[in-house]
Amino acid sequence: MDKRVFPKDFKWGASTASHQVEGGTVNQWTVWELAHAKHLANTAEERLGWLPQWEHIHAEASRPENYVSGKGVDHYNRYEEDFTIAKKLNLNSFRFGIEWSRLEPIEGQWDEEAVAHYHDYIKALKKKGLEPFLNVWHWTVPTWFDEKGGFKKRSNLRYFERFVRKLAHEYADDLTYVITLNEPNVFISFGYITGEWPPQERSFVTASRVIWNLVIAHRRAYKILKDKNPHLQIGVASQLANIQAKRPQNIIDELSVKMMRYAWNWWFLNRIKNQQDFVGFNYYFSDYYTGLFHKDNPKVPVNDLGWYMEPEGLYPLLLRVWAHYKKPIFVTENGVADKEDKYRRWWLEETIIAMERAISEGVDLRGYFHWSLLDNLEWKYGWWPKFGLVAVDRKHGMKRTVRSSAEWLASHIKSLSK
Repeated sequence: MDKRVFPKDFKWGASTASHQVEGGTVNQWTVWELAHAKHLANTAEERLGWLPQWEHIHAEASRPENYVSGKGVDHYNRYEEDFTIAKKLNLNSFRFGIEWSRLEPIEGQWDEEAVAHYHDYIKALKKKGLEPFLNVWHWTVPTWFDEKGGFKKRSNLRYFERFVRKLAHEYADDLTYVITLNEPNVFISFGYITGEWPPQERSFVTASRVIWNLVIAHRRAYKILKDKNPHLQIGVASQLANIQAKRPQNIIDELSVKMMRYAWNWWFLNRIKNQQDFVGFNYYFSDYYTGLFHKDNPKVPVNDLGWYMEPEGLYPLLLRVWAHYKKPIFVTENGVADKEDKYRRWWLEETIIAMERAISEGVDLRGYFHWSLLDNLEWKYGWWPKFGLVAVDRKHGMKRTVRSSAEWLASHIKSLSK
Protein backbone atom coordinates (compact mmCIF):
# COMPACT_ATOMS: atom_id res chain seq x y z
CA MET A 1 0.00 0.00 0.00
CA ASP A 2 1.07 3.58 -0.65
CA LYS A 3 2.49 4.76 2.67
CA ARG A 4 1.32 8.29 1.87
CA VAL A 5 -2.35 7.35 1.97
CA PHE A 6 -2.73 8.65 5.53
CA PRO A 7 -2.84 12.47 5.65
CA LYS A 8 -0.04 14.21 7.54
CA ASP A 9 -2.46 15.49 10.19
CA PHE A 10 -4.04 12.04 10.79
CA LYS A 11 -4.77 11.53 14.49
CA TRP A 12 -3.04 8.46 15.87
CA GLY A 13 -4.27 8.03 19.41
CA ALA A 14 -5.35 5.84 22.28
CA SER A 15 -8.51 5.95 24.36
CA THR A 16 -9.17 5.73 28.08
CA ALA A 17 -12.16 6.22 30.37
CA SER A 18 -11.88 7.95 33.73
CA HIS A 19 -13.52 5.24 35.84
CA GLN A 20 -11.49 2.49 34.22
CA VAL A 21 -8.05 3.96 34.85
CA GLU A 22 -8.03 6.87 37.29
CA GLY A 23 -8.64 5.12 40.58
CA GLY A 24 -10.47 6.52 43.58
CA THR A 25 -13.71 7.25 41.77
CA VAL A 26 -17.00 7.33 43.69
CA ASN A 27 -19.98 7.02 41.37
CA GLN A 28 -22.95 4.76 40.72
CA TRP A 29 -20.66 2.13 39.24
CA THR A 30 -18.34 1.92 42.26
CA VAL A 31 -21.40 1.45 44.46
CA TRP A 32 -22.56 -1.36 42.17
CA GLU A 33 -19.12 -3.01 42.13
CA LEU A 34 -18.90 -3.19 45.88
CA ALA A 35 -22.43 -4.57 46.15
CA HIS A 36 -21.94 -7.26 43.50
CA ALA A 37 -18.25 -8.24 43.65
CA LYS A 38 -18.84 -11.40 45.70
CA HIS A 39 -21.69 -12.54 43.49
CA LEU A 40 -19.67 -11.96 40.32
CA ALA A 41 -16.77 -13.91 41.79
CA ASN A 42 -18.97 -16.80 42.94
CA THR A 43 -20.66 -17.09 39.54
CA ALA A 44 -17.48 -16.63 37.49
CA GLU A 45 -17.30 -20.23 36.26
CA GLU A 46 -20.98 -20.26 35.38
CA ARG A 47 -20.59 -17.07 33.35
CA LEU A 48 -17.09 -17.50 31.95
CA GLY A 49 -16.22 -21.19 32.12
CA TRP A 50 -16.83 -21.58 28.39
CA LEU A 51 -14.00 -19.21 27.49
CA PRO A 52 -10.91 -20.77 25.87
CA GLN A 53 -8.74 -18.96 28.43
CA TRP A 54 -10.76 -20.07 31.46
CA GLU A 55 -8.02 -22.20 32.99
CA HIS A 56 -5.67 -19.22 32.80
CA ILE A 57 -8.08 -16.63 34.19
CA HIS A 58 -10.22 -18.56 36.68
CA ALA A 59 -8.10 -17.72 39.72
CA GLU A 60 -8.38 -13.99 39.10
CA ALA A 61 -11.98 -14.06 37.87
CA SER A 62 -13.05 -15.95 40.99
CA ARG A 63 -11.76 -13.28 43.41
CA PRO A 64 -14.13 -10.47 44.49
CA GLU A 65 -11.37 -7.85 44.29
CA ASN A 66 -11.14 -8.48 40.54
CA TYR A 67 -14.46 -6.64 40.14
CA VAL A 68 -13.61 -3.56 42.21
CA SER A 69 -12.07 -0.54 40.49
CA GLY A 70 -10.34 0.62 43.68
CA LYS A 71 -7.06 2.37 42.93
CA GLY A 72 -7.51 1.77 39.19
CA VAL A 73 -4.09 2.00 37.56
CA ASP A 74 -3.51 5.32 39.34
CA HIS A 75 -3.76 7.30 36.12
CA TYR A 76 -5.17 10.21 38.10
CA ASN A 77 -1.76 10.72 39.68
CA ARG A 78 0.49 9.21 37.01
CA TYR A 79 -0.99 10.81 33.92
CA GLU A 80 2.22 12.64 32.97
CA GLU A 81 4.12 9.35 32.95
CA ASP A 82 1.38 7.82 30.79
CA PHE A 83 1.46 10.76 28.37
CA THR A 84 5.23 10.33 28.03
CA ILE A 85 4.68 6.67 27.12
CA ALA A 86 1.98 7.64 24.59
CA LYS A 87 4.34 10.10 22.96
CA LYS A 88 7.12 7.50 22.78
CA LEU A 89 4.66 5.29 20.93
CA ASN A 90 4.44 8.06 18.30
CA LEU A 91 0.84 8.87 19.17
CA ASN A 92 -0.27 12.46 18.63
CA SER A 93 -3.74 12.34 20.22
CA PHE A 94 -5.40 11.08 23.38
CA ARG A 95 -9.03 10.45 24.26
CA PHE A 96 -9.92 10.86 27.94
CA GLY A 97 -12.88 11.51 30.20
CA ILE A 98 -13.59 14.07 32.88
CA GLU A 99 -15.28 12.26 35.75
CA TRP A 100 -18.55 14.01 36.57
CA SER A 101 -18.58 12.52 40.08
CA ARG A 102 -15.23 14.22 40.80
CA LEU A 103 -16.33 17.65 39.63
CA GLU A 104 -19.74 17.53 41.32
CA PRO A 105 -19.59 14.92 44.10
CA ILE A 106 -22.42 16.69 45.93
CA GLU A 107 -25.35 18.09 43.96
CA GLY A 108 -24.72 21.71 43.06
CA GLN A 109 -21.24 21.86 44.64
CA TRP A 110 -18.17 21.96 42.40
CA ASP A 111 -14.91 20.52 43.64
CA GLU A 112 -12.48 23.20 42.51
CA GLU A 113 -9.47 21.00 43.23
CA ALA A 114 -10.80 18.46 40.73
CA VAL A 115 -11.56 21.26 38.26
CA ALA A 116 -7.95 22.42 38.55
CA HIS A 117 -6.69 18.85 38.13
CA TYR A 118 -8.28 18.52 34.71
CA HIS A 119 -6.93 21.93 33.68
CA ASP A 120 -3.47 20.60 34.49
CA TYR A 121 -4.28 17.35 32.71
CA ILE A 122 -5.21 19.09 29.46
CA LYS A 123 -2.18 21.37 29.68
CA ALA A 124 0.08 18.34 30.15
CA LEU A 125 -1.43 16.66 27.07
CA LYS A 126 -0.81 19.70 24.92
CA LYS A 127 2.71 20.16 26.29
CA LYS A 128 3.50 16.59 25.21
CA GLY A 129 2.12 17.27 21.74
CA LEU A 130 -0.97 15.12 22.25
CA GLU A 131 -4.27 16.48 20.89
CA PRO A 132 -6.89 16.25 23.67
CA PHE A 133 -10.17 14.53 22.75
CA LEU A 134 -12.54 15.07 25.67
CA ASN A 135 -15.24 12.46 26.28
CA VAL A 136 -17.98 14.02 28.42
CA TRP A 137 -19.87 10.88 29.49
CA HIS A 138 -18.61 7.29 29.57
CA TRP A 139 -21.43 5.58 31.48
CA THR A 140 -20.63 6.72 35.03
CA VAL A 141 -22.61 9.39 36.91
CA PRO A 142 -22.57 10.84 40.45
CA THR A 143 -24.46 8.80 43.02
CA TRP A 144 -26.88 11.68 43.68
CA PHE A 145 -27.81 11.81 39.98
CA ASP A 146 -28.37 8.06 39.93
CA GLU A 147 -30.58 8.30 43.03
CA LYS A 148 -32.77 10.80 41.17
CA GLY A 149 -33.32 8.23 38.41
CA GLY A 150 -30.44 9.17 36.14
CA PHE A 151 -31.25 9.40 32.46
CA LYS A 152 -34.60 7.66 32.90
CA LYS A 153 -36.22 11.01 33.69
CA ARG A 154 -36.36 13.80 31.13
CA SER A 155 -36.39 16.35 33.96
CA ASN A 156 -32.96 15.11 35.09
CA LEU A 157 -31.33 16.29 31.88
CA ARG A 158 -30.99 19.73 33.42
CA TYR A 159 -28.33 18.33 35.77
CA PHE A 160 -26.36 16.90 32.86
CA GLU A 161 -26.68 20.22 31.05
CA ARG A 162 -25.32 22.02 34.11
CA PHE A 163 -22.31 19.69 34.05
CA VAL A 164 -21.77 20.36 30.35
CA ARG A 165 -21.99 24.11 30.93
CA LYS A 166 -19.31 23.78 33.60
CA LEU A 167 -17.08 21.86 31.20
CA ALA A 168 -17.70 24.45 28.49
CA HIS A 169 -16.86 27.31 30.83
CA GLU A 170 -13.70 25.69 32.17
CA TYR A 171 -12.21 23.80 29.24
CA ALA A 172 -13.86 24.59 25.89
CA ASP A 173 -11.33 27.24 24.89
CA ASP A 174 -8.48 24.74 25.35
CA LEU A 175 -10.05 22.04 23.19
CA THR A 176 -10.75 21.36 19.54
CA TYR A 177 -12.51 17.99 19.82
CA VAL A 178 -15.30 16.87 22.15
CA ILE A 179 -17.15 13.55 22.27
CA THR A 180 -20.38 13.92 24.20
CA LEU A 181 -21.54 10.33 24.77
CA ASN A 182 -19.85 6.95 24.65
CA GLU A 183 -21.78 3.98 23.27
CA PRO A 184 -25.32 4.88 24.29
CA ASN A 185 -26.54 1.74 22.49
CA VAL A 186 -24.35 -0.49 24.68
CA PHE A 187 -25.32 1.35 27.86
CA ILE A 188 -29.05 0.86 27.36
CA SER A 189 -28.63 -2.74 26.16
CA PHE A 190 -26.79 -3.99 29.24
CA GLY A 191 -28.29 -1.59 31.76
CA TYR A 192 -31.96 -1.73 30.74
CA ILE A 193 -32.54 -4.77 28.50
CA THR A 194 -30.31 -7.66 29.63
CA GLY A 195 -29.93 -6.22 33.13
CA GLU A 196 -26.25 -7.17 33.45
CA TRP A 197 -25.05 -3.64 34.33
CA PRO A 198 -26.33 -1.01 36.73
CA PRO A 199 -29.12 -0.20 37.24
CA GLN A 200 -29.89 -3.81 36.25
CA GLU A 201 -33.37 -3.22 34.90
CA ARG A 202 -35.06 -5.27 32.19
CA SER A 203 -37.60 -3.14 30.42
CA PHE A 204 -37.83 -2.24 26.74
CA VAL A 205 -40.04 0.67 27.69
CA THR A 206 -37.45 2.09 30.06
CA ALA A 207 -34.66 1.37 27.59
CA SER A 208 -36.54 3.30 24.92
CA ARG A 209 -37.04 6.23 27.28
CA VAL A 210 -33.36 6.31 28.24
CA ILE A 211 -32.03 6.13 24.68
CA TRP A 212 -34.34 8.96 23.59
CA ASN A 213 -33.27 11.06 26.57
CA LEU A 214 -29.65 10.48 25.56
CA VAL A 215 -30.47 11.76 22.06
CA ILE A 216 -31.81 14.94 23.64
CA ALA A 217 -28.85 15.11 26.03
CA HIS A 218 -26.44 15.09 23.09
CA ARG A 219 -28.39 17.72 21.16
CA ARG A 220 -28.45 20.06 24.15
CA ALA A 221 -24.79 19.45 24.96
CA TYR A 222 -23.89 20.19 21.35
CA LYS A 223 -25.62 23.59 21.55
CA ILE A 224 -24.08 24.48 24.91
CA LEU A 225 -20.56 23.65 23.71
CA LYS A 226 -20.97 25.39 20.36
CA ASP A 227 -22.32 28.53 22.02
CA LYS A 228 -19.16 28.67 24.14
CA ASN A 229 -16.72 27.81 21.36
CA PRO A 230 -18.12 27.68 17.81
CA HIS A 231 -14.87 26.16 16.56
CA LEU A 232 -15.26 22.99 18.58
CA GLN A 233 -15.63 19.79 16.57
CA ILE A 234 -18.26 17.68 18.32
CA GLY A 235 -19.48 14.12 17.86
CA VAL A 236 -20.26 10.92 19.74
CA ALA A 237 -18.58 7.53 20.10
CA SER A 238 -21.28 5.05 19.17
CA GLN A 239 -20.54 1.35 18.95
CA LEU A 240 -21.04 0.08 15.41
CA ALA A 241 -20.75 -3.49 14.18
CA ASN A 242 -19.96 -4.93 10.78
CA ILE A 243 -23.27 -6.78 10.53
CA GLN A 244 -23.44 -9.34 7.71
CA ALA A 245 -25.71 -12.10 6.44
CA LYS A 246 -24.49 -15.61 7.18
CA ARG A 247 -26.07 -16.71 3.90
CA PRO A 248 -25.77 -13.85 1.38
CA GLN A 249 -28.83 -13.48 -0.85
CA ASN A 250 -31.00 -15.43 1.59
CA ILE A 251 -34.07 -13.24 2.00
CA ILE A 252 -34.54 -13.87 5.74
CA ASP A 253 -30.87 -13.37 6.54
CA GLU A 254 -30.72 -10.16 4.52
CA LEU A 255 -33.88 -8.83 6.18
CA SER A 256 -32.43 -9.53 9.62
CA VAL A 257 -29.22 -7.74 8.64
CA LYS A 258 -31.04 -4.65 7.40
CA MET A 259 -33.08 -4.42 10.58
CA MET A 260 -30.08 -5.02 12.85
CA ARG A 261 -27.95 -2.49 11.02
CA TYR A 262 -30.65 0.13 11.37
CA ALA A 263 -31.40 -0.58 15.04
CA TRP A 264 -27.80 -0.97 16.23
CA ASN A 265 -25.77 1.21 13.87
CA TRP A 266 -27.95 3.95 12.44
CA TRP A 267 -30.91 4.69 14.71
CA PHE A 268 -29.05 6.90 17.19
CA LEU A 269 -26.73 8.52 14.65
CA ASN A 270 -29.66 9.39 12.38
CA ARG A 271 -31.27 11.37 15.19
CA ILE A 272 -28.21 13.51 15.86
CA LYS A 273 -26.91 13.82 12.30
CA ASN A 274 -27.52 17.59 12.30
CA GLN A 275 -25.75 17.99 15.64
CA GLN A 276 -22.44 16.34 14.91
CA ASP A 277 -19.39 17.67 13.12
CA PHE A 278 -17.82 14.23 12.78
CA VAL A 279 -18.96 10.65 13.15
CA GLY A 280 -17.11 8.82 15.90
CA PHE A 281 -17.57 5.11 16.37
CA ASN A 282 -16.03 2.17 18.21
CA TYR A 283 -15.37 -1.05 16.30
CA TYR A 284 -14.83 -4.48 17.86
CA PHE A 285 -17.33 -6.83 16.21
CA SER A 286 -18.20 -8.43 12.90
CA ASP A 287 -21.47 -10.28 13.48
CA TYR A 288 -23.11 -12.76 11.12
CA TYR A 289 -26.87 -13.31 11.25
CA THR A 290 -28.96 -16.17 10.01
CA GLY A 291 -32.73 -16.60 10.23
CA LEU A 292 -34.56 -14.02 12.31
CA PHE A 293 -31.94 -12.20 14.39
CA HIS A 294 -29.91 -15.31 15.21
CA LYS A 295 -26.22 -14.46 15.49
CA ASP A 296 -23.99 -17.25 14.21
CA ASN A 297 -20.38 -16.12 14.19
CA PRO A 298 -17.37 -18.27 13.22
CA LYS A 299 -15.85 -20.11 16.17
CA VAL A 300 -12.28 -18.97 15.46
CA PRO A 301 -10.33 -16.82 15.89
CA VAL A 302 -11.55 -15.42 19.21
CA ASN A 303 -9.93 -13.11 21.76
CA ASP A 304 -9.63 -13.70 25.50
CA LEU A 305 -13.26 -12.62 25.99
CA GLY A 306 -14.45 -15.12 23.41
CA TRP A 307 -15.29 -12.40 20.89
CA TYR A 308 -14.89 -13.43 17.26
CA MET A 309 -12.08 -11.37 15.71
CA GLU A 310 -12.37 -9.88 12.23
CA PRO A 311 -10.34 -6.65 12.28
CA GLU A 312 -10.66 -6.22 8.51
CA GLY A 313 -14.41 -5.80 9.04
CA LEU A 314 -13.63 -2.17 9.80
CA TYR A 315 -13.24 -1.55 6.04
CA PRO A 316 -16.83 -2.21 4.90
CA LEU A 317 -18.12 -0.45 8.01
CA LEU A 318 -16.13 2.69 7.17
CA LEU A 319 -17.61 2.65 3.67
CA ARG A 320 -21.15 2.40 5.05
CA VAL A 321 -20.64 5.19 7.59
CA TRP A 322 -19.23 7.46 4.90
CA ALA A 323 -22.09 6.63 2.52
CA HIS A 324 -24.66 7.40 5.22
CA TYR A 325 -23.33 10.68 6.57
CA LYS A 326 -20.58 12.15 4.33
CA LYS A 327 -18.89 13.65 7.39
CA PRO A 328 -15.36 13.26 8.76
CA ILE A 329 -14.90 10.00 10.64
CA PHE A 330 -12.89 9.05 13.72
CA VAL A 331 -12.48 5.46 14.88
CA THR A 332 -12.77 6.35 18.56
CA GLU A 333 -12.12 2.85 19.93
CA ASN A 334 -10.73 -0.35 18.47
CA GLY A 335 -8.79 -3.12 20.16
CA VAL A 336 -8.52 -6.68 21.37
CA ALA A 337 -8.47 -8.47 24.73
CA ASP A 338 -5.15 -10.29 24.50
CA LYS A 339 -3.21 -10.91 27.70
CA GLU A 340 -0.39 -12.81 25.99
CA ASP A 341 -0.12 -10.26 23.15
CA LYS A 342 -0.58 -13.03 20.56
CA TYR A 343 -3.10 -11.27 18.33
CA ARG A 344 -2.70 -7.54 18.88
CA ARG A 345 -0.07 -6.90 16.18
CA TRP A 346 -2.10 -8.88 13.65
CA TRP A 347 -5.20 -6.96 14.71
CA LEU A 348 -3.38 -3.64 14.27
CA GLU A 349 -1.92 -4.61 10.90
CA GLU A 350 -5.30 -5.68 9.52
CA THR A 351 -6.96 -2.58 10.97
CA ILE A 352 -4.43 -0.24 9.36
CA ILE A 353 -4.87 -1.97 6.00
CA ALA A 354 -8.65 -1.62 6.34
CA MET A 355 -8.25 2.11 6.99
CA GLU A 356 -5.83 2.49 4.06
CA ARG A 357 -8.33 0.85 1.73
CA ALA A 358 -11.16 3.07 2.93
CA ILE A 359 -9.13 6.27 2.63
CA SER A 360 -7.95 5.28 -0.85
CA GLU A 361 -11.61 4.97 -1.85
CA GLY A 362 -12.45 8.49 -0.72
CA VAL A 363 -13.56 8.00 2.88
CA ASP A 364 -12.71 11.07 4.96
CA LEU A 365 -11.16 9.21 7.88
CA ARG A 366 -9.39 11.64 10.21
CA GLY A 367 -8.13 9.50 13.08
CA TYR A 368 -7.76 6.18 14.89
CA PHE A 369 -7.82 5.62 18.67
CA HIS A 370 -6.72 2.26 20.02
CA TRP A 371 -8.45 0.83 23.07
CA SER A 372 -6.68 1.15 25.31
CA LEU A 373 -3.42 2.83 26.16
CA LEU A 374 -3.36 1.01 29.52
CA ASP A 375 -4.72 -2.20 30.92
CA ASN A 376 -7.89 -1.21 32.74
CA LEU A 377 -11.03 -2.37 34.52
CA GLU A 378 -13.36 -3.95 31.97
CA TRP A 379 -16.68 -3.22 33.66
CA LYS A 380 -18.51 -6.48 34.54
CA TYR A 381 -15.43 -8.58 33.69
CA GLY A 382 -13.07 -6.75 36.02
CA TRP A 383 -9.29 -6.64 35.73
CA TRP A 384 -8.39 -9.89 34.00
CA PRO A 385 -9.08 -8.84 30.35
CA LYS A 386 -6.01 -7.01 28.99
CA PHE A 387 -6.68 -4.46 26.24
CA GLY A 388 -3.69 -2.20 26.87
CA LEU A 389 -0.89 -1.30 24.54
CA VAL A 390 0.84 -0.92 27.89
CA ALA A 391 0.63 -3.64 30.53
CA VAL A 392 0.12 -2.49 34.12
CA ASP A 393 1.25 -4.63 37.04
CA ARG A 394 -1.17 -3.59 39.78
CA LYS A 395 0.52 -5.92 42.30
CA HIS A 396 3.93 -4.32 41.92
CA GLY A 397 3.62 -0.57 42.12
CA MET A 398 1.49 -0.13 38.98
CA LYS A 399 4.59 -0.76 36.85
CA ARG A 400 4.02 0.10 33.18
CA THR A 401 5.48 -2.17 30.48
CA VAL A 402 5.07 -1.45 26.77
CA ARG A 403 3.91 -4.56 24.93
CA SER A 404 5.75 -5.71 21.80
CA SER A 405 2.68 -5.05 19.65
CA ALA A 406 2.75 -1.43 20.80
CA GLU A 407 6.42 -1.16 19.85
CA TRP A 408 5.52 -2.42 16.39
CA LEU A 409 2.69 0.14 16.15
CA ALA A 410 5.06 2.95 17.13
CA SER A 411 7.51 1.90 14.43
CA HIS A 412 4.77 1.60 11.83
CA ILE A 413 3.29 5.01 12.61
CA LYS A 414 6.78 6.46 12.20
CA SER A 415 7.18 4.79 8.80
CA LEU A 416 3.78 6.08 7.66
CA SER A 417 4.75 9.65 8.51
CA LYS A 418 7.83 9.65 6.27
